[in-house]
Amino acid sequence: MSVIQGKVAFVNLVEHEVYQGKTTGKYSIVLTLDQDEAEKMLAQGVKLRTYEDTQQRKFATQYDVPIYDTENNEFIGQITRGSIVKVQYSLSDPSPVYGVTPYLDKLRVLELAEGNTDEDF
Repeated sequence: MSVIQGKVAFVNLVEHEVYQGKTTGKYSIVLTLDQDEAEKMLAQGVKLRTYEDTQQRKFATQYDVPIYDTENNEFIGQITRGSIVKVQYSLSDPSPVYGVTPYLDKLRVLELAEGNTDEDF
């Protein structure tokens, strides 16, 4: 198991992710990574996506994701875009086409971003 820290770009942990109008059957989170964390992922053979001069990676699972707060209690609430989280993940075997896939195992909310919910509209 490996651990990485990043800023939440997209989050689908309450309901399955939807792609082109259909459910993927998976929960997912996309993190924006700083340079050190990006290099760590690349060294493990994980491919990253560049978005607006930042490195991002999606972590997904078909299982419910345990989410904790900084006190190791169950996190209650909605994780918002811009929140800082730690993700515990496991790695697939390498694929010559797709590289190594990181699977989402657990998540810890370190800092919850405010003002990024639909209720604020």
